[in-house]
Amino acid sequence: MTAFHEVRFPTAIALGSTGGPERRTEVVTLGSGREQRNQRWARSRRRYNAGYGVKTLDDLSEVIAFFEARRGRLHGFRFRDPLDNKSCPPGGTVQPVDQFIGVGDGSSAAFQLAKNYGEGSEAYQRDILKPVEDSVSVAVEGIIKVEGLDYTIDHSTGVVTFIPGRQPQSGEQVHAGFEFDVPVRFDADEIAVNMKTFLAGDIASIPIVEIFP
Repeated sequence: MTAFHEVRFPTAIALGSTGGPERRTEVVTLGSGREQRNQRWARSRRRYNAGYGVKTLDDLSEVIAFFEARRGRLHGFRFRDPLDNKSCPPGGTVQPVDQFIGVGDGSSAAFQLAKNYGEGSEAYQRDILKPVEDSVSVAVEGIIKVEGLDYTIDHSTGVVTFIPGRQPQSGEQVHAGFEFDVPVRFDADEIAVNMKTFLAGDIASIPIVEIFP
């Protein structure tokens, strides 16, 4: 049975990985030379190659142990994107007003953590499903709320739930700041390493792909 393991891929190795978001766009070139473009995916998907982060035999051994524990592609896990892992720019400090996540109506209690890319009507909102524990802060109308007193956070789904009687009132804007991981799985059922070339600097390919619930 497949499952998601709430464990993080070795961070030091992830920091040396390559990758980022991908989209699926269908491009049809007409006889006139003009194009018709259709968006096949509603949201982007991240892909990484963690092989570039493997520098030593100990690194390789750690990755193989992690791979075996996940049974190859079978089970998902957390991955720390080396560039995009918090609600603010890479060099900034997380603040509770970093990201807009919803507007209260006086009764709704659950709000999904999200990160917004771009501005205005063209902005892309990405659901954040794997916030890092003890990193989430929430504000309503700029007033910082207290976890456990005003709300709870499910770190396995990224859903903020306000405690009864503490729900944001109608028109009140809800913001949040957080660090987060990406839910992923291995995108291969083998890690093939030629030890001779590895020691000479040829790093194995270790493909990792984002998954969605």
